Amino acid sequence: MNRVFNFSAGPSMLPLPVLEKAQKELLDYQDSGMSVMELSHRSGLFTDIITEANQLLWEVLHIPDNYQVLFLQGGASQQFAMVPMNLMVNSGKADFVHTGSWSKKAIKEAEKFGEVRVIASSEDKNFTYIPKIDSSMIDPEADYVHITTNNTIEGTAFSQIPDTGDVPLVADMSSNILSEEIDVSKFGLIYAGAQKNIGPAGLTVVIIREDLIGKAPETCPAMLNYKTFSDSDSLYNTPPTFSIYMAKLVFEWLKGLGGLKEMERINREKAQLIYDYLDASTLFASPVEKEGRSIMNIPFIIPGDDLDAAFIDEAKQAGLETLKGHRSVGGMRASIYNAMPMQGVMELVNFMEEFETKNK
Repeated sequence: MNRVFNFSAGPSMLPLPVLEKAQKELLDYQDSGMSVMELSHRSGLFTDIITEANQLLWEVLHIPDNYQVLFLQGGASQQFAMVPMNLMVNSGKADFVHTGSWSKKAIKEAEKFGEVRVIASSEDKNFTYIPKIDSSMIDPEADYVHITTNNTIEGTAFSQIPDTGDVPLVADMSSNILSEEIDVSKFGLIYAGAQKNIGPAGLTVVIIREDLIGKAPETCPAMLNYKTFSDSDSLYNTPPTFSIYMAKLVFEWLKGLGGLKEMERINREKAQLIYDYLDASTLFASPVEKEGRSIMNIPFIIPGDDLDAAFIDEAKQAGLETLKGHRSVGGMRASIYNAMPMQGVMELVNFMEEFETKNK
């Protein structure tokens, strides 16, 4: 088996033990004679799968009792509309923190449903930092405040979660959910596409405080109403069954690893290894201010030299895949989600050192 180290921003690497278990169970799940992909979503076997996935996520994230977990489709991008359709219903106003490409899309979508106010932005420095937020900036009448906790493209992340008081905090946590310990009670709603740290593409996880469910107007389509999925235990229609099964295996793997405390320790160690090298390098550089650096997505550049294509090509030959930066920012980017082993990060740093020596 010739597996590479895949630094893709998503779909990303999955833990090898998870893939191996899925492979073992692929043709015959629990002596059913059927693959999980062939199970009816109304069957007892799949009911057990989705129930266990739900319970495991509660355990790993220490979700409070007054929240619900919903397994949805449509990706995080669908949540850009679903959130305002369900929550922007009292004052019709929402506050946003603009930190990059994904918050820009969330803002544009929310503007279709009410009044949007950008209370802070890092656009003035090309989204290379996280702006400071304090309670005085927040409209007390806003229906919610929206942040993107980790910016996949720009490589920035909130190191501290803003205190929004009585105004519900909504977070797009697609690219750093399950990477570190969080206090779920600080959020009114968390949403995350699965294809970074949860499982295969096709699943979206929403963690929502119960008092925020059931606020959508009657004109809201059933498939875009959180209450629809809350009332049906995420089984209103056929859910992405295989993605939910894979998510369950990932949650089991995380729990067996030692939970989020241990996962965060590993992730910070991996990220520090790369950042320490970048800060000492005379060839490579990090474009992100230190206080706002992501531990999941690490962009880096070679200032003043046209060496990006050579680096990406040679890295690929060395088994280090998908290091090209996003087309909107260029350069390189190493996405080191939970499933990226320390060995992969060490091989990347070793390769960068060799490349730097050759190109001094």
